[in-house]
Amino acid sequence: MEETGQLFGWSFGDRTRVDEPGYLDALREAALANAKHDAASRGFEVEAGTETYAVIEQGGTLVQVDSVPGGLIVRCTVTLVGAGAEDIHAEGPMTG
Repeated sequence: MEETGQLFGWSFGDRTRVDEPGYLDALREAALANAKHDAASRGFEVEAGTETYAVIEQGGTLVQVDSVPGGLIVRCTVTLVGAGAEDIHAEGPMTG
């Protein structure tokens, strides 16, 4: 069995648009694309179907997002595969 690791991908949005049809889906897609790009830049692949998402809104979590333009963050956590992936660990709400 191949060892795995995890990392985060990110996208940022405007929390006043959360109720617009498709808006959060587009942010999720952007966060997944960000994670895949980061994984590829490190020489890893993303295991298909392992993505999970967290929507972090200003005032809605313990994470301080006051400095984020728009006050909305979508974090995508993915599982990495490939040699050395076991050394990559997503940690905390904002690091990866």
